[in-house]
Amino acid sequence: MSLKSIAKEAKTSISTVSRVLNNSEHKCNDNKLTERIWEIAKKQGYTPNTTARNLRIGKDNDDNNFTVDIFLTRFESMDEDSFFAELFLYLKEDILNQGCLLGDILSTIDIISDTDNDNNISSVPYKTYDELKNQRYINPMGIVAHKKNTGLIILGKCPNEFIPILKKRYKYISAVDRNPTDYEYDEVICNGMTAAEKAVEHLISLGHRNIAYIGDCTYETRYIGFYQALLNHKIALDYKNIFPSNQTEEDGYRIMKNILQSDNRPTGIFCANDSTALGVLKAIKNSKIRGYLPSIISIDNIKESENTEPMLTTIDIPKKEMGHLALMLLLDRRNGKHSKNIRVELPCHLIERESCNYI
Repeated sequence: MSLKSIAKEAKTSISTVSRVLNNSEHKCNDNKLTERIWEIAKKQGYTPNTTARNLRIGKDNDDNNFTVDIFLTRFESMDEDSFFAELFLYLKEDILNQGCLLGDILSTIDIISDTDNDNNISSVPYKTYDELKNQRYINPMGIVAHKKNTGLIILGKCPNEFIPILKKRYKYISAVDRNPTDYEYDEVICNGMTAAEKAVEHLISLGHRNIAYIGDCTYETRYIGFYQALLNHKIALDYKNIFPSNQTEEDGYRIMKNILQSDNRPTGIFCANDSTALGVLKAIKNSKIRGYLPSIISIDNIKESENTEPMLTTIDIPKKEMGHLALMLLLDRRNGKHSKNIRVELPCHLIERESCNYI
């Protein structure tokens, strides 16, 4: 593995790759290029040379650099989730600034494929959460092998069956999510239920009553918040307006195309995340149906939400602050400053743009 091979695959210069990987403060004009370079580097097994970097900037090197692994719970790569991709860029910078090493970037596919190689662990999906939590011995193969001097930051809603396994592997865990756990580990949240209520309340304030939900419906706080906002205004829940989704742009596009063909089209649509809303807006733009322009609102406030047509009304989730606090909790626990599981909750707020209008 070399900088040259990374540059070739990323289709950029070696000097650009070097600046991105060895200077946490360097930012490419194209944020997607920065992300692509890191993804390729991780795939090829690159680890930043923190010792050399510290010598260049005159900083003493710690022989026992703390490594931080990242677990993507919903998707296989950063490319599939713009919210966590943007959060990761902030988090990666913080990790390096704290003198830590960026470790493995894992997905549920990695966990399943590793555990399936062992007879004991392959049975994990068939055990209940309580059984796993109370199980004293798990064969330390693959993902379950304990990692010394390494912490884990979970990005997104972690499947319950994985939590006991991760706890056996990592001594230090923190998480960033919109769905709080029952204090299973340190976590930084911006409550999805609160964000969803705020979004739907905005649609209702504009006169909308026929409101659709596109998003995850499985133990999802954003779905609960959607329903709660309707209840608060005595609006009956119409299950024809509920569209379960994997919360990707492609799925948003597909679902909106189906809505456009229906006879009872909603006047307002709440999407569980901005990526879904991007697909919804594209489907409306490409539609031959004229005179139907529903109000669209979502959650996240990713950078691309400012470039849609119309510009997307959304609920801002403080990505930079959430990533920073998750790392601080991880380091604080490692340094023995706290032992009880801590939850830090940050507020969200409405970003009004052009995609929502009075009915």
